[in-house]
Amino acid sequence: MKHYFTRLEEAMKANWERPALGNYRGEIFTFGEVATQIAKLHVLFDEIGLKKGDKVALCAKNSARWGIGFFAANTYEAIVVPILADFHPDSVNALVDHSESVVLFTDMDIWPKLDIEKMPALKAVVSTGDFRLLYAASEKIQKANDTLDVLFSEKYPKGFSASDLAYPIDNDKELAIINYTSGTTSAPKGVMLRYECISANVEFGQKRLPSYPEDKIVSMLPMAHMYGMMFELIYPLCGGSSIYYLGKTPTPALLLGAMAEVKPYLVITVPLVMEKIFKSKVAPVVNKPVMKVITAIPGLNQIIFKKIRNTLLNAFGGNVREIVMGGAALNPEVEKWFRKFRLPYTVGYGMTEAAPLMAYEDWWDFAPKSCGKAIDTVEVRIDSEDPYNKVGEIQARGTNIMSGYYKNEEATKAAFTEDGWMRTGDLGLLDAKGNIFIKGRSKNMILSANGQNIYPEEIEAAVNNQPYVIESVVVDRGARLVALVYMDTEKAKGEGVDLDEYKKTLMAEVNRSMPSYSKVNIVEYMDQPFEKTPKMSIKRFMYK
Repeated sequence: MKHYFTRLEEAMKANWERPALGNYRGEIFTFGEVATQIAKLHVLFDEIGLKKGDKVALCAKNSARWGIGFFAANTYEAIVVPILADFHPDSVNALVDHSESVVLFTDMDIWPKLDIEKMPALKAVVSTGDFRLLYAASEKIQKANDTLDVLFSEKYPKGFSASDLAYPIDNDKELAIINYTSGTTSAPKGVMLRYECISANVEFGQKRLPSYPEDKIVSMLPMAHMYGMMFELIYPLCGGSSIYYLGKTPTPALLLGAMAEVKPYLVITVPLVMEKIFKSKVAPVVNKPVMKVITAIPGLNQIIFKKIRNTLLNAFGGNVREIVMGGAALNPEVEKWFRKFRLPYTVGYGMTEAAPLMAYEDWWDFAPKSCGKAIDTVEVRIDSEDPYNKVGEIQARGTNIMSGYYKNEEATKAAFTEDGWMRTGDLGLLDAKGNIFIKGRSKNMILSANGQNIYPEEIEAAVNNQPYVIESVVVDRGARLVALVYMDTEKAKGEGVDLDEYKKTLMAEVNRSMPSYSKVNIVEYMDQPFEKTPKMSIKRFMYK
């Protein structure tokens, strides 16, 4: 397996003058400029006294300089600690302290809210806006920053060039990243990932969906989350591709505008985004009475489906080779239509603890309702006496599986079986071809009074297919199944729908497709959208 630093170095040397990292309609760095900025930060790290294995935290909104800061720390063989910019300042303070980070990269939205006294190990704080020093623990460090250009020139008197690149590759088994999975300040779970974990994901990505120098990507996922960090930063850059950051949570208009302008080869997203696009753009068309007739006519329906497919792909710029979704299951009804359109989509499966990928399949071989097959560097098993028919926990082991949780032996021990397989907490089945079918989270599963396993995600999929429903959560309250539903109330009222009466209709329609033990007993409307995680999964624990 090729070290990801080798791929990165090769990409930099081969594409020195080509764009590498850029902010959408903002500053853009070529591969050569990225390499030079990394080398300059290495000089600063030397002056700070940063050593191999020291921690460097990154807590800032997405930007080109976020990416440069990441690679600067990682190629220096410091351990990178990405922290989500959305975490509460108290949590950021606590996680920087818990990780014992020596350097922090952050931005001017976050920095004024932090308390340096609560991060005692920090020697320097660097702005991701312009790499200026926001805090120095000593005059020596401040002076080094002020004279950095001089120090850099002294180290590279002939100027920095591609021939100066030489990143270390003898560190496969060493710790590269500590990625905290939540903002909790008590017993936090910092996922420990080795260099080989990153290299394995990059290797698989470049093998199955290679990226090229002429390719571009629009980054919309948070870089501090492994899904976005790996597949919207590390993997494409290692192929010589260009990455453009939106920098903030995009409105649909901003996102589609950027897609149309950049014309990405790949769209990395979560099912919720694609489901919203389907509901707003496609469903109103295919659900018209005349369209229902036309789409039932063989031959003619293929013309319609091709037109819809082209319209969707053109909305993403027209160059998309694949749409990869992860983080949750795709709604079965939406998936059915995507299959009819032959939309080049696939749903992968992973988690931070796998850096992040565990399962994937190319769109043309993708099995509906699955999340692909185990990738090359991972083995997957179902903890069940009959993994093809009886649901069990999905467990994994392999090159890209974490070493454990940083300074949390109890959580690490609980995360692995006695024979060394990582417990995912997800429940699923396999088919004869090795496709993985997720049934739900083990902690979400509801046990009925007569011992039946109820998977709320399956009920929610049926609820979400009903008109006017935006999203839902099904919970167990006193042995009764309650569907919490967030509605498009404006649309419903505009069409003269009585919302109180609609509860009965919704419940009847959903229960028609449910077995007796999974029928909804109560429907409750929510006033606000459900709280989400950074990967747009609903924070279910808030609605129990």
